[in-house]
Amino acid sequence: MAVETTVLAGLEPRSFWAHFESLTRVPRPSRHEEPVIEHVRAWAAEHGFECREDTGRNLVIHVPATPGREEAPTVVLQGHLDMVCERDPASPNDPAEGRIALVRDGDWLKADGTTLGADDGVAIAAMMALAEDGSLPHGPLELLMTVAEEVGLEGANALDGSLVGGAILVNLDSEEDGKLTVGCAGSTDTWIRVEAPRAAAAPDAVTLAVTVSGGLGGHSGMNIEYGRSNALKVLGRVLREAHVTVPFRLVTLTGGKSRNAIPRDASAAVSVERGREAELRAAVETAAATVRDAFSKTDAGVSVAVTPADAAEEPWTDEGSVRLLDVLALVPTGPLAMSPDFEGLVETSTSLGEASTDGDRLTLHSLSRSSNDSAMPEVIATLDAAARLGGGELEVKHNYGGWRPNLDSPALAALRGSYERLFGDEPIVTAVHAGLETAVIGDKVQGLDMISFGPQIEAPHSPDERVSIPTVERFWRLLVAFVDELSKPGRED
Repeated sequence: MAVETTVLAGLEPRSFWAHFESLTRVPRPSRHEEPVIEHVRAWAAEHGFECREDTGRNLVIHVPATPGREEAPTVVLQGHLDMVCERDPASPNDPAEGRIALVRDGDWLKADGTTLGADDGVAIAAMMALAEDGSLPHGPLELLMTVAEEVGLEGANALDGSLVGGAILVNLDSEEDGKLTVGCAGSTDTWIRVEAPRAAAAPDAVTLAVTVSGGLGGHSGMNIEYGRSNALKVLGRVLREAHVTVPFRLVTLTGGKSRNAIPRDASAAVSVERGREAELRAAVETAAATVRDAFSKTDAGVSVAVTPADAAEEPWTDEGSVRLLDVLALVPTGPLAMSPDFEGLVETSTSLGEASTDGDRLTLHSLSRSSNDSAMPEVIATLDAAARLGGGELEVKHNYGGWRPNLDSPALAALRGSYERLFGDEPIVTAVHAGLETAVIGDKVQGLDMISFGPQIEAPHSPDERVSIPTVERFWRLLVAFVDELSKPGRED
């Protein structure tokens, strides 16, 4: 397969870049991967590789060992077929329709006005290039290509584990050159729902909106240790402190846009006695000043504003308002435990991501994470206690368990050795406080020895996505050396 565009002319490895370019012309949005599934199936048939598919639409392609490596353990190479299809509104290109225009910017490859799809086209292209090159020694391979990774690991969660027969799994969905990932966090969603009675507002009451904005936000796993403000928690704190000075009644409380993002915006409508508006504004500002001081080093842009508002419905009662604010105060947010294996890495955390008002009910949606499954029950117990103390109830949805680091992993030792021989330097061995498909797959296929690595990919999920060309070559060389090492005759794990 030849590289057809001058943008990629001369880049090595040629077969990898040829497959990567082909993928840019195949639509592969999450939950609509049929074109790329057919693309891979046709490729497998062309090379005589057996291809199997489960009911979740995940593919497993069986690649025979090269001569002399037939007795080696089967290695599973894994990545996901789907990509996030984002585009600038003015761009004529659209990944969802298979229109990605490649742009080379020095040592970086990006797309013109859209996501590039290096996440995780890099994995799929690497698997295909490796499998079809008979000059590269390896044992039996299984190419596990999952779907719908970008929408909650749906494909991995639907995986039929009986399709996977390998003993070692190599995930190719990491995005930092020079790092070997050996663990990730599992996650659990919870919803605290508390109902409180409403009653007519006082005849002379006025309604004000108290709004929090300006925080940095960020990923609720990868950025949770940075000490950034959570707009919902800031709002709750400001309201509780102001209520001590100027009683008011809550009308609504909302905020957050995504379960896995630290909320940047939150707002409450409050009903206060006419004539005490100025007092309430002053009390809110006093509380806000304390909050700004608390985040002066980590999130200096957070701000609180008070503006007039319309009363859309009757406020909660005095008792109900206090109870709801108490529940909000009890919900934990932030790191709860640090990793014993990696300095500076969060092991367990929880983040209040969304709040919504529906009639008499306030709902608080949190996402809790841990790479130590045994730590999660205590987190859930804390959230359950907050719900019960507020007279509410807790709903729990366990998503997947954590991938707990195994620093004695034979695969890690082999990969580390390959890295040092190739590059003359030690890799960084680490874990991530976010979800990887390895956590789900490892739960479905017991006993897998798992590792993850990849090239340098920046700003994935946005039109600014780019991949470092030199690190792709390093990634490729490491993958080739690793499967060779794992399949050498006489090697002992």
